Amino acid sequence: MPNIKQRRLEGIIRKNISDIVQFEVNDPNIGFVTITDVEVSRDHSYATVYVTFLGKEQRSAAGLRALENAKGHIRSELSRRLDIRRCPELVFKLDTAMENGRHIDELIARINKEQDQ
Repeated sequence: MPNIKQRRLEGIIRKNISDIVQFEVNDPNIGFVTITDVEVSRDHSYATVYVTFLGKEQRSAAGLRALENAKGHIRSELSRRLDIRRCPELVFKLDTAMENGRHIDELIARINKEQDQ
């Protein structure tokens, strides 16, 4: 379980990466991206950045590739903004929590509809 200091660092990293991607990365493949969460490893060597993209699944794949291509720039800009000894390596992952939640909602609605008939 992350402590308060680590959660604070994750929040700062999330906000900074959001700003960097929105204002400094000029790749049209990224499109509308939301940084939903950041998890930093205990030793602060890795930061898993969870992202969602507005649009279809193909858009997500292209956006993830574009973020991977811009990872070096994002990390170097992040290291300039953070006051920590070593900037973590960034690992971008697609956040599927919203899709999973929507699927569960659809299943529940279908079950309720079948029960009403």
